[in-house]
Amino acid sequence: MAAHSAPGRGARLPDAVPLEISHVTRLSWELGTRVVDDEEATLHSQWQQEDTFWELDVFQVTHHTDLLRIQTPVGREQFYGVTQSELESALTTLEAADRWQQSD
Repeated sequence: MAAHSAPGRGARLPDAVPLEISHVTRLSWELGTRVVDDEEATLHSQWQQEDTFWELDVFQVTHHTDLLRIQTPVGREQFYGVTQSELESALTTLEAADRWQQSD
């Protein structure tokens, strides 16, 4: 699995998700679910990879932090914390990706 962050530095996003984010924090499923279910979390956008069934939901959880919920083709959910400023610039890569479509 290729890294989407610098080798040896924290968490990595799955290869299927074409976001280049240098500071990623992996959250446990329990914590990630609790954060996105909180009334303070706001769904920002939803994305789907058309032919492989990957899904990506972006939640704004604080003034400076977003949370990514990635669902694998077999239904496993993975959660990652990222800074809003870094994600905003990285989302242009996702918008330009042929196989990813915004679904909201």
